[in-house]
Amino acid sequence: MQFKVIAHDTETAARTGEITTSRGIIRTPVFMPVATRGAVRALSGRDVDELDFDIILSNTYHLYLRPGLDVLRAAGGLHGFMNFHRPILTDSGGFQVFSLSDFCKVYDDGVEFRSHVDGSPHYFSPESVLDAQKGIGSDIMMVLDQCTHYPVAEKEARDAVDRTVRWAGASHRYWHERFDHDKQALFAIVQGSVFSGLRKECVERLLELPFPGYAIGGLSVGEPKELYREITEFTMALLPEERPRYMMGVGSPLEILYAISQGTDMFDSVMPTRIARNGTLFTSNGRVNIKSAAFESDLSPLDPACGCYVCRTCSRAYLRHLFRSGEISALIYNTFHNLYFMNYFMREVRESIAGGFFVDVYRRWEALYEGDI
Repeated sequence: MQFKVIAHDTETAARTGEITTSRGIIRTPVFMPVATRGAVRALSGRDVDELDFDIILSNTYHLYLRPGLDVLRAAGGLHGFMNFHRPILTDSGGFQVFSLSDFCKVYDDGVEFRSHVDGSPHYFSPESVLDAQKGIGSDIMMVLDQCTHYPVAEKEARDAVDRTVRWAGASHRYWHERFDHDKQALFAIVQGSVFSGLRKECVERLLELPFPGYAIGGLSVGEPKELYREITEFTMALLPEERPRYMMGVGSPLEILYAISQGTDMFDSVMPTRIARNGTLFTSNGRVNIKSAAFESDLSPLDPACGCYVCRTCSRAYLRHLFRSGEISALIYNTFHNLYFMNYFMREVRESIAGGFFVDVYRRWEALYEGDI
């Protein structure tokens, strides 16, 4: 994997770049749709191809449980299994230590968990997580880390930082010795909750190892927006400019814009697809709640400025009817539109940085989505 910065914004730290992998070029800043189990929920593989994202994200924990590594290896990895031939990034399963904490016990050398599917016992170590990602065949792998809840005591956050750094060191050694670095890159993850001193310490310790990229984890887990922004700005400024910077789990347009203004290159979140399944849609004029009675007889397109299949062929009234009738097609249409929006949105942001008008684009979207989180 190689990364190069192509253009800088003159008023902020925003930048455009390219991550080159063996399966294609990723244009940054980039949003990665979440295909947790090897599928974007409510969409077919043909839909995902048509959306034309440079990269998608899948999850090691879930793929390890189902369909299992033997099936994936036999298929030639996740790319062959789901017939997707662009880059894939896999989370390590560290977030599931956080989100499925009732099923997990954290030790100094790894995580013991019981499957949320059938209760069977399993153990993830820094090394075994990389072995799993080798079987998946992901182009960018994430180290095993420990994400903490918010709020959290500083002592607990420090313990998580110590484990995260120790696991990152073990991961880097294992990756350096046993992996093809050109085909599978490895990113470290910065933890430290909302404690700036812990964030700084975590970055300094991780920078002792030459990872190809660095991610910020442990944000967007319930902390106030002001704290999210404060820690984003503080931490991003500590990360090396010559490496990709990845903000994990952030999908709100405004928070993406803020992180980009601080120099972030990569994002992922289930938010755009989750809210789509609940009837909330992103448009060029702000959010739309398609369930609203105001759209019962509205035969205009969802977003006249949008070129997606949904906006070309479906009225607001029809989309509302599908959703209120419980039709599966409502979930498909809504999800497709929101991801089309995210790809268009990121493309416009990249063009604005390269063209020198990023701040104007930022202000326009800020006015439209003011009050969003």
